[in-house]
Amino acid sequence: MLKKNTIQVFEHSFLPIGENGFEQRHFVALSKLNALQDYQYFDLKHNGVVFKQFVGVIQVDGLTIEILPKIDRYESENEDNKAKWQKVLIQMLKVTKKLKIQQVGQANVSKQSIHLLDIYFEWFLSEVQLLIHQGLIKQYYKQTGNVKALKGKLEFAGHINKNLVHKERFYTTHQVYEKDHLIHQILGQALDIVTYLSKGTYLYSKCKTVQLDFPEVKAIRANENTFSKIPRSRKTAPYETALAIARLIILNYAPNISSGSENMLALLFDMNSLWEEYVLVRLKQAAQESSEYIEVYGQDSKPFWNAITIRPDIVLKKGSEVVLIIDTKWKNIDQTQPSTHDLRQMYVYNEYWKSQRSLLLYPSNNTLLKFEIQDQFVPLKGDEHHHCSLGKISVLSDGKLCENIGKHLLDFLE
Repeated sequence: MLKKNTIQVFEHSFLPIGENGFEQRHFVALSKLNALQDYQYFDLKHNGVVFKQFVGVIQVDGLTIEILPKIDRYESENEDNKAKWQKVLIQMLKVTKKLKIQQVGQANVSKQSIHLLDIYFEWFLSEVQLLIHQGLIKQYYKQTGNVKALKGKLEFAGHINKNLVHKERFYTTHQVYEKDHLIHQILGQALDIVTYLSKGTYLYSKCKTVQLDFPEVKAIRANENTFSKIPRSRKTAPYETALAIARLIILNYAPNISSGSENMLALLFDMNSLWEEYVLVRLKQAAQESSEYIEVYGQDSKPFWNAITIRPDIVLKKGSEVVLIIDTKWKNIDQTQPSTHDLRQMYVYNEYWKSQRSLLLYPSNNTLLKFEIQDQFVPLKGDEHHHCSLGKISVLSDGKLCENIGKHLLDFLE
């Protein structure tokens, strides 16, 4: 049973205004968010929204929209399938280290009583609680203001302006060693956001408890530049996870978006990139367990033309020899052929990496299928030094996300 004011939809589906609590004000808020993100998240129609390849969760003005992955557009959109694909998405995020599910959260997810936003919030609150338990660090920072004893640097202009009457005070800039520093200010801002968006949920009381235990710090409005100023040291190392989640929450939170009255938080992931990362992680794990010495690389780029580079998704090597290049595609290929652009791209990859084999890899919804090769061909007649294949691999195994994708792909090399 879904929580109140929660909608689950699949990627590439259409959500009309007036359905399941999705109102005109939500549509307006999503249109503003889409404009800020160069119109990459949705296609806007006159009476609703068509989602693209981004999955995750959006909370806007009391409504939560969870966008789930989907391979087969003809698959039924019933509650069982939504629960299945929610678990697939959560597991993908967990394997690619974009999400860590705590024990309590895991129990709730199994009942499908919470959504992704709750899981991220619970993760963040648990990390902050752990920091409080371990002991929050103090840091030196400069503070300017009136003090009763002269210390630090006397600011003459400010001192004359503020203390003509109060001769017993000094307006100075001095160092302070306290808990009210940038790291805690960032966490404090994220706590405020989580508390505001958790009103009416089971997490709200936990938010208030954490806030009571957290020191009072100066309110800030952190942005991308703020996070680049965070000091890195051995003392701040335990804060890395909490700060990473805080960054995700703060930078994706849009209060009063475009001068409107909506408060919105959008945690969205490109399903093409997520699928690529998942396959890469599973391949690296399988390669470590393999008896053959295979190295797996992602983000392996080479110069192509002027400042332009080319980068296949995954490169497999034995020693110095490239044995396979993989380009992952998150789309259903059952009734269609690879695009000419994709085939030309694979040909170039083979040439530049001096590989004899490349593979266009697509997901399959067939739970009985492990790995299937189709249409093995030579790109150019008479040019037989390399070729490309089209492969489909099962995303699911016994109704769950398949964990053996890497092993099935390595079997392709034999």
